[in-house]
Amino acid sequence: MSETIGIHPSVSPAKAVIQIRGACPHDCPDTCALVTTVESGVAVRVAGNPDHLHTQGVLCNKVSRYTERTYHPQRLQYPQRRVGPKGSGQFERVTWDEALDDIAQRLGAIAARNPEAILPYSYAGTMGLVQSESIAARFFHQLGASLLDRTICSTAGAEALGWTLGGKVGMKVEFFAEAKLIVIWGSNSITSNLHFWRQAQIAKRAGAKLVCIDPRRSETAEKCHEHIQLQPGTDAALALALMHELIVNDWLDHEYIARHTLGWEALRERALRWTPERAASVCGIAAEQIRALARDYGTTRPAAIRLNYGMQRVRGGGNAVRAVACLPALTGAWRHRAGGVLLSSSGQFPVRKTALQRTDLLAGRTPRTINMVTIGDDLLRESSEQFGPKIEALVVYNSNPLAVAPESSKVAAGFGRDDLFTVVLEHFQTDTADYADYLLPATTQLEHWDVHLSYGHTDVLLNRPAIAPVGQSKPNTQIFRELAQRMGLDAAIYADDDETLCRKAFSDAIDFNELLDKGWATLPIADAPFATGDFPTPSGKCEFFSEGLARLGVDGLPDHLPNYETAGSSTRYPLAMISPPARNFLNSTFVNVDSIRAMEREPILEMNAADAAARGLASGAVVRVFNDRGDYHCKLEISERARPGVVHGLGVWWRKFGLNGTNVNELTSQRLTDIGRAPVFYDCLVQVQAA
Repeated sequence: MSETIGIHPSVSPAKAVIQIRGACPHDCPDTCALVTTVESGVAVRVAGNPDHLHTQGVLCNKVSRYTERTYHPQRLQYPQRRVGPKGSGQFERVTWDEALDDIAQRLGAIAARNPEAILPYSYAGTMGLVQSESIAARFFHQLGASLLDRTICSTAGAEALGWTLGGKVGMKVEFFAEAKLIVIWGSNSITSNLHFWRQAQIAKRAGAKLVCIDPRRSETAEKCHEHIQLQPGTDAALALALMHELIVNDWLDHEYIARHTLGWEALRERALRWTPERAASVCGIAAEQIRALARDYGTTRPAAIRLNYGMQRVRGGGNAVRAVACLPALTGAWRHRAGGVLLSSSGQFPVRKTALQRTDLLAGRTPRTINMVTIGDDLLRESSEQFGPKIEALVVYNSNPLAVAPESSKVAAGFGRDDLFTVVLEHFQTDTADYADYLLPATTQLEHWDVHLSYGHTDVLLNRPAIAPVGQSKPNTQIFRELAQRMGLDAAIYADDDETLCRKAFSDAIDFNELLDKGWATLPIADAPFATGDFPTPSGKCEFFSEGLARLGVDGLPDHLPNYETAGSSTRYPLAMISPPARNFLNSTFVNVDSIRAMEREPILEMNAADAAARGLASGAVVRVFNDRGDYHCKLEISERARPGVVHGLGVWWRKFGLNGTNVNELTSQRLTDIGRAPVFYDCLVQVQAA
């Protein structure tokens, strides 16, 4: 017999079987509600909460194995200090007092000279508002450390939505089930958005048409009625050609355009230059495919677009998102609750970011900002008037930059500096952890409080600790509290415990008692939020032309910007490479979990048969994938998933699991997108040969 409760098992009868409600912490739009079964203080099962609308008891392969990750034999359970060379992964066990005293002394000495020589490096190892950037942000703000521009995933698309729709807003995911046409653009939803895919399947069974737009013939593309396999980085050209066809065939909602959009005449003029033939030559697809999709989109009601972040990881990624986000306003798709577009819903959550992160602690200071994408270059820079002080200390949490940051040979060189003091908060000895001076064991989601928003639905979720911390691990929040205490920082700033932080995270629109009672609360948002306009833009309209962008000296209209590294432009590196996630990995988080890694077997490169034959390569061969930035060895898989001229380096494997100690990010560049200062992982030319 078990009961579902919301208390820590340590206060329950010793032999009780209890279930604790929680939330998946990982970088995925689904943000599933979890139920952890605990027997005698040990988590024995993690399942989806069947009562939660968006989870309905279903988890992905990764999170359903969360107990395997939590109790992994290689889990970090006590603080460690480096005893070997940087990168060797050689450590000795120390006490928390020894570690924190030394870290505090060394960070304090650097801060006394110039606090901007200290840099935090973190991202979405947890999406929780408390264990990500609450006490940690207070700590670095109070020090006056350099700020981190956290751009490595979503900022090109997020800022593009902001300039067009007014923020990270869109249609509700549950209403995709009612759409008659669903365009899945730049998303392998089966892999990265499983619960949206369930809604798409409901619509499909009811007669809806599903179209997938993706350079790769993904698992999702295989299950759709049509796959438009365009060249990487050409999405804006396709969107503009769709606009062309909507205009010339008058598949427009003139009343919606007149009342609820800004910049129509200028957008119309630009779109009319993009005939299907012109776009087809850029995209590498048939003009008739463009005409057919435009006909479907222009004549089907309701029509919905599910965007994801893959399409933005090229030079013109922001413009591409802007172009696609304009489409629903042209046809009036927003009038229907099953029409519109969804990239991210996270802008709709009333987060009290300032209350959590206390930006007021900067006290008028304006520390420099370092872009996390360019960490490879920035760790190798010397002090200068333009750059500021050389980075002397790096504190890494919720991230594995050695694996996930671009041009990783430079990242490794920077982390390998003997004069760089590096502290890493982690669950495992990752590629990044190998370079730490101190390794500090952090708790997992089963062991701490947190509260979550979502970027794929509109529910707030509460996570309660289900088990006591494994070994000597501590929550991120507690580690930074104890560092602050040792550095003599104002104790009152760090006095909030984690449950209190959860209570402070959202405005009063969210009833915390409801979160305690059932584990989630739904935002009060209209079913069709933009049926009558009211976009959260300065004009209140969908802004085809953005005056804000124009004031920044940027083109106010969306346009197609060719990739930095355009296929066919280099005889030395003739292949375009994209690096989508392997189906069973989530960034680099689950790579070391044995059962999950066994599903992926080994690092592979997918290549079209014609490209392989031209190079005399066969499936199973070890190949060298290379460009001027580095080389990467992996197994070749000749696959119909790849179109000619494009290869797929599936990621993100830890470097230490690579055949030559590298992963696919050895090849990607540190250049930035047009909007949002984000990475261009899919804007990358390579050559492939036998290794």
